[in-house]
Amino acid sequence: MKRLITAGLLLLLALGGGAAAAVWWWTLRPLPLATPSVELSVEPGTSPRVIAQAWVDAGVRTPPRLLYEWFRWSGAAKKIRAGSYEIGAGTTPVALLRKMVRGDEAQATVRLIDGWTFRLFRAELAKAEALKPTTAAMSDAEVMAALGAPGLAPEGRFFPDTYAYSKGTTDLAVLQRAYRAMQRRLDAAWAERSADVPLKTAEEALILASIVEKETGQGADRTKVAAVFTNRLRIGMPLQTDPSVIYGLGAAYDGNLRKRDLQADTPFNTYTRGGLTPTPIAMPGKASLLAAVQPAAIKALYFVARGDGSSEFSDTLADHNRAVNKYQRGAGRSKNQ
Repeated sequence: MKRLITAGLLLLLALGGGAAAAVWWWTLRPLPLATPSVELSVEPGTSPRVIAQAWVDAGVRTPPRLLYEWFRWSGAAKKIRAGSYEIGAGTTPVALLRKMVRGDEAQATVRLIDGWTFRLFRAELAKAEALKPTTAAMSDAEVMAALGAPGLAPEGRFFPDTYAYSKGTTDLAVLQRAYRAMQRRLDAAWAERSADVPLKTAEEALILASIVEKETGQGADRTKVAAVFTNRLRIGMPLQTDPSVIYGLGAAYDGNLRKRDLQADTPFNTYTRGGLTPTPIAMPGKASLLAAVQPAAIKALYFVARGDGSSEFSDTLADHNRAVNKYQRGAGRSKNQ
């Protein structure tokens, strides 16, 4: 800012008199805009003169020559950075130049939700504002290879969060950030695991966290849900979790989980197969990652939805059946029968 003010003073000296005062006044006044906000993408190598004209063409209502001379006389014209910029009401010529010199680009955001699958992540990125869809024609395997993780299944590998990005950024760049974020979060959670947690690797923690994510109705129950599954793993009891079966059905799932689906033996059917699923079944958030490695100290082996988002936990099958009768009578299937 000080440098731009100094440049303005030099401009005053160069022009002299009333004209100089008028120009200096102009640099500190808000630029008139044709619309509430004006956006411009400055490509690398674009000259200051062309940039000035481009701002006017985009909707800045001021003589392009005046804007260009300000860039030139400021001494900062060659410091303007390429990028996508957005200005709104109240932006002065001084502020406009400072924004471009700093590279203060306009940013958009995309929100990736806890519990979403990789398919939903990709769909959200595909419709995100001003995000280049460079992975649109890629298979999941090709995306993972492009991220430097060939052969690794994508499910569960991307941390759900809100990601800000400069307009024109590629969807692959956002996925790279989400992928690295999940690696960091998983490593941090694994380092804090309880001594008696029945998980051998961070990979197993990620899988369990994804199941916990899908099975938790209320956050307060999360560590208890994790405890049910870790207790089952300890004694070799099948996890019997509906979300894993639904995930295994893929596009064939129509919203109704049938008895035949629970009996059909697939790698993701935790009613017919013991242990964890082959891969995560969703993208777990931080709370589920921590719950998977720090489950509540309870003996429960069962839980059933109460109908208000919370769950009733039981240590024995008899107690569980009573809870099912109380909370799920006539309501269809319960969780973890």
